[in-house]
This record gives sequence, C-alpha cells and structure tokens, in this order.
Amino acid sequence: MADLRAENLLRDATAQLGELEERWTAARTYLSIDARRARHQELTALAEDPHLWDNVDHARDVTTELGRLTNDLEQFDELRSFLDDGDVLAEFVRESLSTGPVDPSLLEELSSVVSQLRTSLETLELQSLLSGEYDELDAIAEIHAGAGGTDAQDWAEMMLRMYVRWAERRGFGVEIDEVTEGQEAGILSATVIVKGRFAYGWLSAERGVHRLVRISPFDSQARRQTSFASLEVTPLLVDDTAVEIDEKDLRVDTYRSSGAGGQHVNKTDSAIRITHLPTGIVVSCQNERSQHQNRARAMQILAAKLAERARVERQAQMDALSGDRSDNAWGSQIRSYVQAPYQLVKDHRSDFETGNVEAVLDGDLDGFMEAELRRQRARG
Repeated sequence: MADLRAENLLRDATAQLGELEERWTAARTYLSIDARRARHQELTALAEDPHLWDNVDHARDVTTELGRLTNDLEQFDELRSFLDDGDVLAEFVRESLSTGPVDPSLLEELSSVVSQLRTSLETLELQSLLSGEYDELDAIAEIHAGAGGTDAQDWAEMMLRMYVRWAERRGFGVEIDEVTEGQEAGILSATVIVKGRFAYGWLSAERGVHRLVRISPFDSQARRQTSFASLEVTPLLVDDTAVEIDEKDLRVDTYRSSGAGGQHVNKTDSAIRITHLPTGIVVSCQNERSQHQNRARAMQILAAKLAERARVERQAQMDALSGDRSDNAWGSQIRSYVQAPYQLVKDHRSDFETGNVEAVLDGDLDGFMEAELRRQRARG
C-alpha cells in the first residue's frame, strides 16, 4: 500500500514538474529573459566605467536599472535551479521505489518542493502583468469623497488608511502630501505618494469608484447607508522635463494648512496650491518643510498628471478608431464593500470576492489587484 501511495505521489509530482517546466520556458519568452541578459551585460560594462559618476543622474539611472535586472535574472535562474532539484529528487524517489519502500520523509520533501516551485513561478508570472510603460514607477494616489455626505468623507479616510496599510505590507514607502479634512468627520480628499517598484502598476488596478454599504455610525437611527469615494492613480514621472509647463498657464496660491490637529499633516504657512488654467487641474502640497519644497513637489505632481492626461487622450483617440473596449456602464463602481446586512467585498470587473471585509480594509488587497490585472491581460 505504501509503495502504491509512493507511486501515485511520484506520478503526480512528475506531471506537475513537467507543467512547471513548460511554464518556466514560456516565462523565458514573455519576460524577454535573453534580451534582459544582453541589457544586463551592457549595463555592467557601463557601471565599470570610471567616468560613470561624472554625470550623477545618468549614473543613478544605470545603477538602478542594473540592480533591478540583477534581481530579476537571479530570481529566474534560482527557479531554474529549483526545477532541476525537483527533477533530481523525483528521480531519487523513482530509484528508491525499485529497491524497496520509500522513506516517507522523502515523499513529503518532494511534495513540498513542488508546492514551493508553483508558488515561486506564480510570483514570477506576475511580472508579466506589470509590463506597462509606467508600471515600475512610483505612484501618485488621490482619494476623493463622493456621494454620501459625512459617511462618504469617513469612507474616504478609511480608504486612505486601507491603501497606506497595503503599501506598508508590500514594503513601499508612503508620503502623505496633502489632506483636506471633512466638515464633521473623515476627509474630503488626500494625495499620497507611494514609492516602490511596481507601485503604479499595482495601484492602477484600483483606479475607480469604490462603494461602501454599512450601518451609518453618524445616523442616530442606525440606518444602512451607501457612500462612495474614488481613487485616481498617476505614475510619478522620474523625468518631468518631458512635459512643458508654461508659467503663464499657472495660478499659484499659498495658504496655511487647516488640518484638524495635525493627524495627517504638519501645520505650515507655506502650503501651495497650483491651478493649471488650460486644463483646470489643481494640485496641492502642504507637507514639505518650505514653500519652495512644496512648490517643487506640486510641480512634479502637476507634470505627472499632465503626462497622464496626454496618455489618456491618446488612448481615447485610439479607442475612437478601434471601438470602445470598456465593458463597464458609465459611473458604475468598480468594487462594493458591504458590511451590512452581510459581509462581502466584491470586485464588479473581475468578480473576485471575499467575506473577510476587515482584512481588506486593513490592506489585504493583493488578490483583488492580481485578479484585475489578469482580467486586463486576458482582454488584451
């Protein structure tokens, strides 16, 4: 019986190793591993140039790209090594079967190796979902309270916490640049910079209107309330010189931070609000140490938003030629968070859902993001 169990387990493990081998081979193509190796060699040669640091900005770009490529290639090669180890272990089990009973610990090790390989490969495959032009960049995330009065403003603050917690879980840096407090509770809006590789790629899957259904803590009759808040996401461009901004097109206002007690920001007399008159885009920054620093950060955010606007307009022109590919009705929410009369968070695009609402509100969002990125890739 033990040998029969070992034979079945070996057969299953061998089939899974074959499948993982095929997926690894496919990943080598769609992740452009050969091209990345060639680029890695080029960058390595540049990094060894003694004159590299004569241009600090260029040197920083070279070393950053080299570091990322090194990590990616090491991850890919490590997976190859694990696959080879799995094949060797499976062969050892096969030889053991021919001589007598197989040590149960050996079977457990084989099952564990296959399981770890599958998890590692799925992580590698996620890179293919984050291959957009700006996906590797830092992100500017803006949260705005929508319909629902005080409940919506409270919901916007809950969303702010949710995305900050998500970023912290992934080891991303978070800078809260601007928060406008609500009249009674919560916030009207917030601007957050999320720093880390693929921050924009991940957060772009969250762009849209989010709907909360719960028993309102602000209703004396404890009635159920539906409220809305939106998330806008823009890549934080490293080179904002690509966007030309005419100073004549700007209205710059200075003001004092009016936050309720410094919960989110430090009070300052040097907060900056910049309005881009041709487009009506408004950006604010109040969390830097000086008016000059606030203005510089606000201009960086404005440049990023103008670049994103241009990209969206180009995409709209292409959609007009190829037909609208959107399958969502105008103004519909992308996700609902229901706390009453039942517990459910459901994404209306990918149909991914969970009943653990509290975990989601505490930043457990990876499943939703991955499901949406896979849906987008499937749509082409």
